Amino acid sequence: MSVATQLITDDLRRWIVAQTEAGCRPEDVLAAMHDSGWAEAVAAAALEQTLRERLAELDAESGAAAPAARASKVPEPDLAGAPAVLLAGGRQVRVLATLQRPRVVVFGGLLSDDECRGLMALAEPRLLRSETVDNATGGSEVNAARTSDGMFFERGEAPLITAVEQRIAELLRWPLDHGEGLQVLRYRPGAQYRPHHDYFDPAHPGTARILQRGGQRVGTLVMYLNAPEGGGATTFPDVGLEVAPVRGNAVFFSYDRAHPATGTLHGGAPVTAGEKWVATKWLREGVFV
Repeated sequence: MSVATQLITDDLRRWIVAQTEAGCRPEDVLAAMHDSGWAEAVAAAALEQTLRERLAELDAESGAAAPAARASKVPEPDLAGAPAVLLAGGRQVRVLATLQRPRVVVFGGLLSDDECRGLMALAEPRLLRSETVDNATGGSEVNAARTSDGMFFERGEAPLITAVEQRIAELLRWPLDHGEGLQVLRYRPGAQYRPHHDYFDPAHPGTARILQRGGQRVGTLVMYLNAPEGGGATTFPDVGLEVAPVRGNAVFFSYDRAHPATGTLHGGAPVTAGEKWVATKWLREGVFV
């Protein structure tokens, strides 16, 4: 059928809800729709609209609390009194924007230009095609939804890594050893990361193995190491938010339960010109080993 005749029907909405609540990742739902003949733009719009409506239904049913999910303590910067600047690791970090639900904070100047260049230089020789978690085994796999190159640093493996990690721990008031190693990603023109959640879905068989290393993820910090010539925003489809990639800036978001009701569905929009480099820090409930 043509794009013009592809209608978002109630049957399609029910199917999307059934797939996501059965544990399917949003990128897998999009891929299935594409394989069935749906245009990518129509499929993405249907998924975004349906999940937003379902989120509103869940909030109404449960008084804004995610059903059948355990709330966890989460990282949180000290924003009492609405400060414009926070001091972390001896550096002044600007608070550019905040959102309460989902919990999102945009920081300015978290990294210096020299630190950004230093992280890129350390990472570049070790970049490989990015992988995602294999939900069946708890391992990792190459996934068509993530078209970037990446690598992981070990915690504290270089003085620059140690300085950045200590700054993050102080800024977000979360123990340093409750964080995974920094991941650096490079997105070339056309590369993207389709909308997804960062928590590990309890419905997937591989999750139990993953959680042995430090429990659930409860927060994400994405730091921009450069500014691409075009595209590359971090998007939050459930709330219509886009964060532009600006060198040295960062976006933080937390999720107190492994459930779509957190509203933390997010993605990396396609880079349209140049390259985008980011460093990501995932924060766990407990000590990550």
